[in-house]
Amino acid sequence: MKRMQIGLIGCGTVGEGVARILLGQQKLLRDRLGMELVLKKVADTDTQRKRSVTFDEGVFTTDASEILSDPEIDVVVEMVGGVGFAKDVIQRAIQAGKHVVTANKKLLALDGNSLFAEAAAKGVTIAYEASVGGCMPIIKTLRENLVANRITAMTGILNGTCNYILSEITRLGLSFEEALGQAQAKGFAEADPTLDIEGFDAAHKLAILAAIAFGMEIDFEGVYVEGISRIEAMDILYADQFGYRIKLLAIAKNHGDRVEARIHPAMIPTDCLLSQVNGSLNAVSVYGDAVEEMMLYGHGAGMMPTASAVVADLADIARDMGRSDGSRLPALGYLSGSIRRIPVMPISEIRTHYYFRVAAADRPGVLSRVSGILGQHNISIMSVHQKERHVSDAVPLVFMTHRAREADMCRALEEIRALPEVCRDPVLIRIEDPSANGRP
Repeated sequence: MKRMQIGLIGCGTVGEGVARILLGQQKLLRDRLGMELVLKKVADTDTQRKRSVTFDEGVFTTDASEILSDPEIDVVVEMVGGVGFAKDVIQRAIQAGKHVVTANKKLLALDGNSLFAEAAAKGVTIAYEASVGGCMPIIKTLRENLVANRITAMTGILNGTCNYILSEITRLGLSFEEALGQAQAKGFAEADPTLDIEGFDAAHKLAILAAIAFGMEIDFEGVYVEGISRIEAMDILYADQFGYRIKLLAIAKNHGDRVEARIHPAMIPTDCLLSQVNGSLNAVSVYGDAVEEMMLYGHGAGMMPTASAVVADLADIARDMGRSDGSRLPALGYLSGSIRRIPVMPISEIRTHYYFRVAAADRPGVLSRVSGILGQHNISIMSVHQKERHVSDAVPLVFMTHRAREADMCRALEEIRALPEVCRDPVLIRIEDPSANGRP
């Protein structure tokens, strides 16, 4: 039986899970692939970590070069993360003619265009299913299952930490700080949660998905990013009263000559499937002209769900190794000559509905002044609600608008913020209806 020899660099949480599957599911993998997947070498500098797997003598090393220079190793699995050493590992593996499997969404979002080009020039594969959505096969779905579709839009929940925090605020009425502390205690959030709660982790993933879906270069810099740290329990309560849930959404829309790519909190209707995705789970709705809407749902992180996606990539490479013409698929699902540089729309140009809350002094004429400013900027009010007083003499005024342009909304809020009766910065949350995303 043919053998594919694997070198694993990085045996932390996910790397350990990969080793567990490769060592524990050998017969299952042989039966399904007709090839033996051999974990020949594992490299990690942490020799004190207690792991749930036991390696044969000579398998574990602290020197990654032993893997990168071994001519018998066919595939390097990079589980280090980050953009420094990990990039060096991947480039050295490519130059040595080895295939690469990685879950490193940050590196791919920043340097994927050049790394994929290097791999193609050497005739090797970079497989990266685990970089987006954990065990959800969203990359395989876009590249293979939906190959006959023009993708018009995607809407997703791509960060489990943020989804857990917002779910707990909704469920228990916790403050943001309390929910974050709970997420950290349960291991869903890092000690420094900035990458997650400020939206950057989700933005890395969206940049990759947009490139695959729309046939464009990866453009992380073009993605608009806004996190959840300013969301308050009060806004989640009001959203519920209006029939919405607040989620950190990843939104991409194809306008042909331009695309939207944005990460921000948004209200979505409670009868939308995405609004029911709670806890640390992820989900992505994809809209194609043939399939219309479909949704993937599952664990977006964690040892075994992510390891499952890594081993699925190894299985695909094993199948490809039996072919004389190399990999079945180009890295981003399009032939290199068909990938375009498509500009990403600035957030100022999008049009959507808005919720915003103003804390204003309880004085006559405030509502008319705020409404007047909105009218001057071509913003039509759908509804306005005066809520009970929360602090001192400030009264929350909650507005829901018809579709408006972001630039107009921002200018109006600047003027509203400057009113002497306004006590705090207004809170703005966009309102999205994913069911309408089939129409870009």
